[in-house]
Amino acid sequence: MLSLLKRYRQLLLVSGLLLYPLVAFLVTGRRGRDPNFIDRAVIAMTSPVQQALNWAIDGVVGAVDGYVDLRGVRQENDALRLENLQLRAAVQALGEARSENERLRQLLSYTEKVQGREIPARVVGVNPVAKLLSVRISSGEDQGVSQGMSVVTPDGIVGQVIRTTGSYADVALVTDPQSRVGIRVQRSRARGTAAGSGSGPLKLENMLRTEDVENGDLIITAGTDGVYPPGLVVGRVANLEKKEHGMFQGADILPAVDTTKLEEVLVVGSQYQETLIIPAEGTR
Repeated sequence: MLSLLKRYRQLLLVSGLLLYPLVAFLVTGRRGRDPNFIDRAVIAMTSPVQQALNWAIDGVVGAVDGYVDLRGVRQENDALRLENLQLRAAVQALGEARSENERLRQLLSYTEKVQGREIPARVVGVNPVAKLLSVRISSGEDQGVSQGMSVVTPDGIVGQVIRTTGSYADVALVTDPQSRVGIRVQRSRARGTAAGSGSGPLKLENMLRTEDVENGDLIITAGTDGVYPPGLVVGRVANLEKKEHGMFQGADILPAVDTTKLEEVLVVGSQYQETLIIPAEGTR
């Protein structure tokens, strides 16, 4: 018995101290009294333990609440981030659709002004061969496209159909070195030729030195090359060079259409479709 008391004396002491207030309360009932020496001693000894337990419990509860709140905030942030990405993608898609609709609206408006046959098409490929600058469009023989037809946009001329298949056609661009377009200065009606240079501006050729042409003049198709109908925009004159000797004057013609950014085009019929640009050797 004594051995058991010695072994568990600390536990018994603590238990007695913790049970004393309860026993005192039960004995005194509702009668109030001032705490005696033993009460004060028990309170003094148990207060730190109680405070430590309260601190530990509050800490655990706070940590759990914080974790729950943090997890909820993280999930909410993930949801908001996903929603933001979806909204940005939707805005981008709407912007692209709006741009495409605007281009198609301009193309439709242009077709109402063009006389003769016109066939809309999309650019679906670019010829990687440097000897022939061309693009592939999504309309071919099945849609009525044939060799020699001219290809344009509402901004100006693009090129000429040089090859067709059932559903596709290849278009030699006006910037191709083999391209030659009969042109006219809109202001003065002077005639000449716009030649492709492979990259950058077209070159003004066969314009007599006595003709009236100035930098900034608008150049349009003359309708004399058997390919392009008259009156289509080609570009504007830049870097005019009036030579003191010789028959012709030279200049750059800044193309109205950036052929590197083509998306939708219009194939226009011509009564002179037998006139073709012959592809360079090895590009057939």
